[in-house]
Amino acid sequence: MITRDTNAFLDAARGCAPDFGPATAKAAFLVSPEGFTRADESASDNRYMADAGGFDAQRAGTQHRGLQAALSSVLPTLCFPGNPAAPDGLFPNNVFATAPGRLVVGRMRHPVRQREAARPDIRGFFRDVLGYAEIDLSTQPHACELTGALVIDRARGLGFCGLSERCDEAGARLMHEAFGLRATLLFDLAPGEYHTNVVLAVLAGRAAIVCPDGFADPAVVEAIAALYAPHAAQLTPAEHAAFAGNAISASADTVWMSEGAAAALSSASRDVLESAGFAVHPVPLDAIEAAGGSLRCCVAEIY
Repeated sequence: MITRDTNAFLDAARGCAPDFGPATAKAAFLVSPEGFTRADESASDNRYMADAGGFDAQRAGTQHRGLQAALSSVLPTLCFPGNPAAPDGLFPNNVFATAPGRLVVGRMRHPVRQREAARPDIRGFFRDVLGYAEIDLSTQPHACELTGALVIDRARGLGFCGLSERCDEAGARLMHEAFGLRATLLFDLAPGEYHTNVVLAVLAGRAAIVCPDGFADPAVVEAIAALYAPHAAQLTPAEHAAFAGNAISASADTVWMSEGAAAALSSASRDVLESAGFAVHPVPLDAIEAAGGSLRCCVAEIY
């Protein structure tokens, strides 16, 4: 099922057992922030990006190495070298994503990011080292920026796909099929939002972080909150602006977000996460956030 009907989606989702697959990834990979500069094409529809003067390449590199070290404490975390000609390459989850036994390569909206999809080393790693089959969506015409646009409940096989310039309905359908999902809810992001994973996180299949201001239709927020109740944290605009929605569960009992995001969390939001059995792990990433993304955007999961 792939639908815009929140009631139909809820009916289907509530009938899905948490037996679709592992709730969290078995490993992850990053791409280092070589040539860390402002990509003007990407900035045209990413309001979170700083001006060129706000970019500190040395500090971003240090923080990125710290992120790899931190995540390595709970799951194997690889890092591929960055390419100065691809300044957004440190956000690989938009271009590469996996399901058990297969690699999905997305189609990026902007040409500056489309070149990332051609990387032979990342494709070769999955093909020749891991033996994964490849589903290449990068050459078809519909934008589908993978787990930037599509947030997935891996335990139940559910997708939440926010439509914007970075993903249209045809692209959403292609991703739904590539990941083999049971049900996907389509909805419009609020004006000015570029990716779903900035306004929504599903944590190990049992909790959700939702930024209501990031959705065009409040009914979608209500449906997601109802599905994960009582473990659905609805964030304030201040938490949203601090990237608290751009979080990831890298293991069954941890949720990772930037240090700034964690500092912005309200006591109510922390209580929701703690009641769901998650410990919040903050990582300093303010330099990387100048590029318009945060911790979740940096992490490409390996299932």
